[in-house]
Amino acid sequence: MELTGKRVLVIGSGASGIASMELLQRKGVQTVLFDGNRKLDVAALRKRAPFLKEADIVVGELTDDVLSTVQLAVLSPGVPTDLPMVQKIRDREIPIWGEIELAYYFAKGRLAAITGTNGKTTTTALTGEILGNYFDDVRVVGNIGIPYTSVAADTTEDTVTVAEISSFQLETVHEFHPEVSAILNITPDHLDRHHTMECYIQIKESITKNQSVTDVCVLNYEDETLRAFGETLGAQVLFFSSKRELKRGLYFKDDVIFYSDGERREKIIHVDDLNILGTHNYENAMAACGIALAMGVPLDKITAALRRFQAVEHRIEYVTEKHGVRFYNDSKGTNPDAAIKGISAMNRPTLLIGGGYDKESSYDAWIESFHGKVRKLVLIGQTREKIAACARAHGFTDIILCESLEEAVDVCWQNAREGDAVLLSPACASWGMFSNYEERGRIFKECVHALT
Repeated sequence: MELTGKRVLVIGSGASGIASMELLQRKGVQTVLFDGNRKLDVAALRKRAPFLKEADIVVGELTDDVLSTVQLAVLSPGVPTDLPMVQKIRDREIPIWGEIELAYYFAKGRLAAITGTNGKTTTTALTGEILGNYFDDVRVVGNIGIPYTSVAADTTEDTVTVAEISSFQLETVHEFHPEVSAILNITPDHLDRHHTMECYIQIKESITKNQSVTDVCVLNYEDETLRAFGETLGAQVLFFSSKRELKRGLYFKDDVIFYSDGERREKIIHVDDLNILGTHNYENAMAACGIALAMGVPLDKITAALRRFQAVEHRIEYVTEKHGVRFYNDSKGTNPDAAIKGISAMNRPTLLIGGGYDKESSYDAWIESFHGKVRKLVLIGQTREKIAACARAHGFTDIILCESLEEAVDVCWQNAREGDAVLLSPACASWGMFSNYEERGRIFKECVHALT
């Protein structure tokens, strides 16, 4: 679709929407910004983003008069595609793009894109570290916190972009075409939005929809869904495994990550030389290695970058130790499967803070993963009663309900013993109590540092 002479409707005034507006304006495309929040302070928005000074901004209701003037709609990731407003746009046969589709339209250079239920942020950051150690111009964008649209206009043919892509973003891809894609794993998440696992799986797999035989898709061999999916792809498949030796691919054996090209194997790194903990992080490291290899990075450069990499903030992040008690921030554990990985990484008795927004998840597997490691379960948020009931059904009864994260940290501190760990790994989204998981993690760390 050619955008010259078109008027584009951008829906949502968050970071992605604002970045989309700025990109379109830089490219000389006519725009109108819409936000359904009738109380949005438009004056404050224009002040925060001066390039919006003269922009058309509509709040409250998306009218037929507005829609009659636009030829494309760009949805921010937070806008569900099944809203009546979105259906109204479809009924008018107005094409709907997402923010990453818009960015891809304008971006230049090479692209690696990473999705999966868990591990995306760590894998994306690690891939960016490896590629940045080899290529001159590397951009790390997407769901990691930097909108793809915020850098697209500045890319060149020499740019290498690494993008963390969520299922929300994949709902609206059309021409989006990464040279290398990766799907790390698929477990139940965001079913409040996608409704069924079948739909969720299809959306995740759509990251490969435009790939061809010259492209590469990195997949987790130990995920049965992805193993089967790999057999259907036209792209080249590179598997990684944490449980078995692969004839071709990356695998974890005897505490060492190896790569085999089908004829010989190469040692990449011993896990003691990594600064990240847990089997799930070794999987993330293998995925990042696979992406880097597919992008042409030599093994020695990959190993050197792996040695330097530090854990991503909010993902099993060590905070501090006070009187023999260690505190870990795993606020990025926004679903039960991610939170299981947080528990698995703990090597001492743990007081666990969980709970938050209800994404219609099941918590049975999470509770079952405690295996005597969790001493107390301290719960907050909308889901606290639901999780408590699930825990009791599995025989875990040492549960404390709190009104706030601050109270939860204090309760853990009062009950902790020397040699314990206190872990924030909520298994739930942050919405309703915090603006995002980053804010939740920051507040947790502030509370911890304030303890005396």
